Amino acid sequence: METRSDIIAWNGPAVGLLDLDAFFASVEQLDHPEWRGKPVIVGGSPEKRGVVSTASYEARVYGVHSAMASATAKRLCPDAIWASPNFKRYREMSDKVMSIIKDETPRVEQVSIDEAFFDVTPGRFSRESPVDICQRIQRRVLGLGISCSIGIGVNKTVAKIASEREKPRGLTVVFPGTEAGFLAPLPVSAMSGIGPAATSKLAEMGIKTLGQLAHADEKELEVRFGVMGPRMRERAAGREKSVVQLSDAEEEVKSVSNERTFETDITGRDELEAAILHIAGMVGRRLRKKGLKGRTVTLKLRYDTLRSRTAQTRLDSRVDDEHVFGPVAVGLLDELWKPGIRVRLVGVGISSFDDDPAGEQLRLFPDGQASENERSRNHANLSRVTDALKERFGDDAVEYGRDLRFRSKTTGTAPKDLPKD
Repeated sequence: METRSDIIAWNGPAVGLLDLDAFFASVEQLDHPEWRGKPVIVGGSPEKRGVVSTASYEARVYGVHSAMASATAKRLCPDAIWASPNFKRYREMSDKVMSIIKDETPRVEQVSIDEAFFDVTPGRFSRESPVDICQRIQRRVLGLGISCSIGIGVNKTVAKIASEREKPRGLTVVFPGTEAGFLAPLPVSAMSGIGPAATSKLAEMGIKTLGQLAHADEKELEVRFGVMGPRMRERAAGREKSVVQLSDAEEEVKSVSNERTFETDITGRDELEAAILHIAGMVGRRLRKKGLKGRTVTLKLRYDTLRSRTAQTRLDSRVDDEHVFGPVAVGLLDELWKPGIRVRLVGVGISSFDDDPAGEQLRLFPDGQASENERSRNHANLSRVTDALKERFGDDAVEYGRDLRFRSKTTGTAPKDLPKD
């Protein structure tokens, strides 16, 4: 619903959700003018179990969409142009877009590399109409050579759903007091948090639209969905009370992790251990860049059956050095793997950043060997030096043998929630 801001005055909260249109593919078309107007797919190789990260709108006409297997996308659109993800370039463009939003309001919550909520409530940071602000944001983003769609309403749920109503370059405005009517005819699956399983359960109750959900029996919803049942009902009615959080607040960071899918299953222990240490190195670099240290180490494996398992352990003190937590992650392998089991994905994560450091048990001269502390310092120094070299000369500037081993063995798929660091 596009509307002029001078027709209806905005009273109450105003939350916007900006969603960059086919972001990765749009950046590739911007950088390769000869690709404009042609189907472009960004993602992992069709020959290496890749997954589509983003498809241009020209490719979507053929049925290609995000998270689709690359092999399927190639069958649907054989003439598409394939691009490997350029993470550094996407972060650069994302940062420019976020800066544009922050020029309009200090309250910005980036939820992924191509999405952000923002608060433009009249009188809070500006006296301008929220619609005028959104239109200006869209024009400025377009000036970067890419486009975005924006939804705006009284809360995050309404803004998110509105942003998906008209793409690309859409501006969907849901004025205060009209949210119930806007939501009512939409299918329940239009609301985030309602996946296939919840949709099926609601259908069993005769509930197929958000309007029906908004008027459903609260007690029955609680029996079926627990505490989330009444909350779904409130959101479906447009009555959610939400606050746009500051994305840069450190306390919002719960974990730092990386995972990689391999083009051929890993079957040997030596290769698995090398893969774990390879990925731990990526996590260590991200931790140091964010200035974070954690105590909980998590190892994740996905098997050839697509079933996943994880194992965790806690360290005596918080760390950011892969030379410390990498071997610990390797030590979790026996909990998840036995000889003969095929592994297609390996992930390593670090969490528990906010534990009280006073409670840490620091060991002096473990096993009676003072040289252990010296080795730890040397490893930490080595990590910082390699970080600096990679930051200046690129990720390939310095590599361990294990990194070279896996350089060409991953699928090359870009995660949609690409970290901002």
